[in-house]
Amino acid sequence: RVMQPSEFSGILTVGGTILGTKRTPFKLMRVVEDDNIDKVAAMKKTYKDAKLDCLLCLGGNGTHKTANLLSQEGLNIIGLPKTIDNDLPLPEGVPTFGFETARAFATTEIENLMEDARTTNNRWYFTIAMGRTAGHLALGMGRSAGAAITIIPEEFPQKKIPLQQLVDIVTGSIVKRYLTGKNYGVAVIAEGVIEKIAPEDFKKLGEVVTDEHGHIRYSELDFGEILKQAVLAEVKKIGIKISIIDKEIGYELRCTAPIAYDIDYARSLGYSAVRFLMRGDSGALISIQNNEAVPMRFEDIKDPATGKTRVRKVNIKSVQYRIARGSMMRMEKEDLDDPGLANAYRMDPKAFKERYAYLFETGEEPEVAQAGKAEEKKA
Repeated sequence: RVMQPSEFSGILTVGGTILGTKRTPFKLMRVVEDDNIDKVAAMKKTYKDAKLDCLLCLGGNGTHKTANLLSQEGLNIIGLPKTIDNDLPLPEGVPTFGFETARAFATTEIENLMEDARTTNNRWYFTIAMGRTAGHLALGMGRSAGAAITIIPEEFPQKKIPLQQLVDIVTGSIVKRYLTGKNYGVAVIAEGVIEKIAPEDFKKLGEVVTDEHGHIRYSELDFGEILKQAVLAEVKKIGIKISIIDKEIGYELRCTAPIAYDIDYARSLGYSAVRFLMRGDSGALISIQNNEAVPMRFEDIKDPATGKTRVRKVNIKSVQYRIARGSMMRMEKEDLDDPGLANAYRMDPKAFKERYAYLFETGEEPEVAQAGKAEEKKA
């Protein structure tokens, strides 16, 4: 239907969307779910039947993959980078719209949880942050709120890690804070870390749901509860008494009222998209770079190997990550030689070092952390 100007009145500062949102862009007319050709044909027919001049697609990686398929069919398609995951392949430092609003709202949530943990004492919150493919949102909220520890998938170079490794990292944070007189805190874990865990570790628990191919349905996995019980068992061995509450943070962030940055940013993107179309152009994602509208062709942001839109990961060599990593309370390589920490674990120093040395045998996290601590000290 044709919308009237009165219907847009007042929406500038309101969260959510007056249009609604859905993973399937159009009614697919009984097409097979995994048949991309049929899907594209159905969408193309809808586009033609509606006599559209252009389709403006707002979304993330999946949306832009579909946008590219439709563009290849000769339709006028323009994309705008809308995802709180911040994982579209924009230039470094250029966010997707919605991300900064989500980060701001989530930061307040984390701060409130931290205050509750402090006043209650002996309480930890494990917050699972939305973001299956990248840790931008988790890192953003954890860094801004000053969470005790934030864990993102990008810090693990291995394809898979044992669940025990994650348990040991979180437990190390709990023990180190305990030794400073703070037996409470908030740990932020990116949702994408779940898929880093070796599937057999979950299957040992006997609590997993699998699809017809035997793959774990991660969406039906109560990861927060699994991690909570595993960490509680670990700290019990050490003799630290805490309670843990697991909490997911994600969907509530998508409909919060936009902050001033995103209000202005989204309006600029919309304006730029229309000007791009009026010039007779399409087939690109519109970005704002150095206060200029820059179209990024769908084909240029596609991963040739998969055909999907490329995913922007957190750059763990960036100054933002180094500072965030260095300000966390977590076990570092130099802690392996700390007899006080070994004593807190009720282990002799040699056994302690042998037990936890594996945490620092792969990747470059220790060096990144040390660089972050140096940056923080200078600041």
